[in-house]
Amino acid sequence: MKINRKVVAQKLIDYLYHRITLTELVDWAETAMMEADFEEQDLEILRDIVSRLGLADVKTFGISWEDCEDFLSRLGYRVSITVSETAAMT
Repeated sequence: MKINRKVVAQKLIDYLYHRITLTELVDWAETAMMEADFEEQDLEILRDIVSRLGLADVKTFGISWEDCEDFLSRLGYRVSITVSETAAMT
């Protein structure tokens, strides 16, 4: 599996949109660290982020919104949030 900025960013996006669970994100990251071929030009940043994601299920490390925002920024993405009301409260 070839890992590049887009692949790592998509995993983070999937996690933020609840398309994958924290467990799935951690499992992917652990597998990627053992078996993946990281794109050479971004090797340092990719390995740093993926290795950090592999520890996200450990209470001491965890993963916060700010962590995700920072990781995506380092990968060349800008995060924006849209909040909308789903139903009027009565």
